[in-house]
Amino acid sequence: MLRQHLPWRQRYAASVLTVAVAVVAALGGGPAAAQQATPTTPAGADAAAPSGALLPGHRIVAYYGNPLAPVLGALGEPPPDAMMARLKEAVGVYTAADPARPALPALELITPLAQSSPGNDGLYRSRMAPETIEQVAGWASDNDMLLILDVQVGRSSVADEVQALLPYLKRPRTHLALDPEFDMPSGQLPGQELGSMNADEINGAIGTLAQLVADNQLPPKLLIVHRFTPSMVSNASAIKLDPRVQVVIDMDGFGGPDAKISKYNAFVRDAGVQFGGIKLFYKQDTPRLMADDVLALDPPPDVVIYQ
Repeated sequence: MLRQHLPWRQRYAASVLTVAVAVVAALGGGPAAAQQATPTTPAGADAAAPSGALLPGHRIVAYYGNPLAPVLGALGEPPPDAMMARLKEAVGVYTAADPARPALPALELITPLAQSSPGNDGLYRSRMAPETIEQVAGWASDNDMLLILDVQVGRSSVADEVQALLPYLKRPRTHLALDPEFDMPSGQLPGQELGSMNADEINGAIGTLAQLVADNQLPPKLLIVHRFTPSMVSNASAIKLDPRVQVVIDMDGFGGPDAKISKYNAFVRDAGVQFGGIKLFYKQDTPRLMADDVLALDPPPDVVIYQ
């Protein structure tokens, strides 16, 4: 079952956030080889790709997490060189299976990171120190990878957290992701309840990124929105697209193949999204979809994220 099984999910999320809080306080701040597949039409194939756009000409394969807390995902699992070698291997598998869409590697860094305690400002999130962001940005740059900054707002706002990341988002190969699971209203705590993000918040992020592209003459930005329940993105049909921003709805639940495929169909195939993604969990997916399974999805995802 996907992460809708809340009692188990709450225990898992609470333990993850407890570890993350401890690590942040202390520090301050690839799949098995696939045979050649024959993918169907990608989710964004009907969209005219602006100059310099990553999609649909490529597929993004990303590692998600935070180096301060390895429990949060593949990105944080040491040592860094071994982690990046695994990611490059995964990228090679997808490119070999679908050479018409060469895969590009990306590191998806959680910042800010949702917290189970309020912190000094009462916003239940911790912004990563510039040194941490630059460390991961350096790994990405040195290995010709994209950088994606994944926002868990806690009780802050999308607008405020995106504003804080603008110096990094001005860089051509740095992109944005939003994690509605941790967008919490007053009275609810990250890891105890599932958060929700409305279309207005997402549209605000799209507008900010679009203006950033225009002002700095950048190629189109990616905006990834994670989702695994209907309520996680409210009024999703009101999301307003802009040619300067490529919006990816990423099916983000862990669980068995049947549940994941069902949710992917609901939130990507049947939802008329611009671009689609799927997140795969090395430890929680039982069994995990392999690359050939992923490429057999209809439509095959534009973005594949490993946690």
